[in-house]
Amino acid sequence: MSETLRNIVPKAWPFEEAAKVAKRLTASGKDHALFETGYGPSGLPHIGTFGEVARTSWVRRAFTELTGLKSRLLAFSDDMDGLRKVPDNVPNKEMLEQFIGKPLTRIPDPFGTHDSFGAHNNARLRAFLDSFGFEYEFASSTEYYAAGRFDAAAKRMLECHAEVLAVILPTLGPDRRATYSPFLPVHPKTGIVMQVPMEELRPQSGTVVWQDPDTGEQFESPVTGGHCKMQWKADWAMRWFALGVDYEMSGKDLIDSVKLSGRICRILGSQPPEGFTYELFLDKDGQKISKSKGNGLSVDDWLRYAPPESLQQFMYNQPQRAKRLYFDVIPRGVDEYIANIDRMPAQDEEARKTNPAWHIHGGRLPNHAGSPLSFAMLLNLASVVNAHEPDILWGFIRRYQPTATPESEPLLARLVDHAVAYYQDFVRPDKHYREPTADERAAIADLGRTLAGLPADSPAETIQNAVFEVGKRHPFPELRAWFGALYQVLLGQQEGPRFGGFVALYGIQETVGLIDNALARS
Repeated sequence: MSETLRNIVPKAWPFEEAAKVAKRLTASGKDHALFETGYGPSGLPHIGTFGEVARTSWVRRAFTELTGLKSRLLAFSDDMDGLRKVPDNVPNKEMLEQFIGKPLTRIPDPFGTHDSFGAHNNARLRAFLDSFGFEYEFASSTEYYAAGRFDAAAKRMLECHAEVLAVILPTLGPDRRATYSPFLPVHPKTGIVMQVPMEELRPQSGTVVWQDPDTGEQFESPVTGGHCKMQWKADWAMRWFALGVDYEMSGKDLIDSVKLSGRICRILGSQPPEGFTYELFLDKDGQKISKSKGNGLSVDDWLRYAPPESLQQFMYNQPQRAKRLYFDVIPRGVDEYIANIDRMPAQDEEARKTNPAWHIHGGRLPNHAGSPLSFAMLLNLASVVNAHEPDILWGFIRRYQPTATPESEPLLARLVDHAVAYYQDFVRPDKHYREPTADERAAIADLGRTLAGLPADSPAETIQNAVFEVGKRHPFPELRAWFGALYQVLLGQQEGPRFGGFVALYGIQETVGLIDNALARS
């Protein structure tokens, strides 16, 4: 990477990653970069899949911006893997039981919609990626092996077999170490992907000799043409070597595997790709999310309660820091996205590149404006009016901003729909109004009288200043405690948006009524 390029790299993590790829291409002389993401298609796409493709896409966009060079994103499906167990979320489980051990692309589709189980899950993966508009090329492990795309690399692996074993064996337990081989021959009679020791290696003929443990029959299988596949760590390295992958990110749980596969890649004769380790997600209790436990948040869950751009905002933020991925993080993700959208028009081109919204929208200004109201504000309004349909919120919104319509404010229109759904499912069941203390009661009553004395059309800032002044007149240790009391006593929530903005939206007289009802309830 030239000194000039280094000096113009924007201070945003996708650009910092892209600079590593640019430096790599300068050293290699390549005129384009290959980015890769990999999947095990035995299950359905999930939120981690989304995060990895989105983040890789941002690095790829930043690479193009830095260098002007072409690049590709390869979404690689390891669909030649043998089926280890029958998934819980599929029909016809009994039928699948008889195909344990066979490649996913040689197993009938239990859903009855595709030629194989692997093809079905690959189609789901592609539809998932397409729904977000990702630009990528899909690659099937089965097709690449069968077409000979990995033949030269497989032969090279055979030549380097002893060196590869020297890297892998120390990482295995005694039993596994005794039988391990990077090659998994596909049984010519049963079609099962065999995990058996190699009795003989024949690099000159490009074959391996092995024995069926059940029948004792001996076979000689070519390592080419899809007659064998690799164990996954060796397979990962072989793929990097064969395809010339320049960049691939992975989760923290794969750190050791990345190091091991990188060593194998160097043995084969090339440099492993540039990489990036992202942190894993945690559930609401701070525990690692597990697909089998179902203790996380799905993409469909998120998209029911917020727009997809907010999910990208969440994925963009601090990817190397563990984050809770649960329903209560959604509102903040939405409002961070809105704030970044609002900042973009006033930023110059270089400043925009440090704005997450620039990356979310592919380096362009979005074709829609932001929202005149925050998602948190809409949620508080929905809470106060017990909204069960969007029209209830629009009545208040039009009074606050008479020109606002779903057509003129498309993002706001989406947020209103999401706010009603979020309120009904999460806020309403957990609403809990507490009684005010004596000091809080006096302060809230004072606020009611103060608001009643303001003009009905007072702007949000004037109302906010009045709320501040009331809080200062009463013995709160800090103003945060004053606003906390307002949220908990009046709204039944632990926190909320700027209270002045909420009053301007809900209405001054309506807020005075809210205060009177709360004090009477207490």
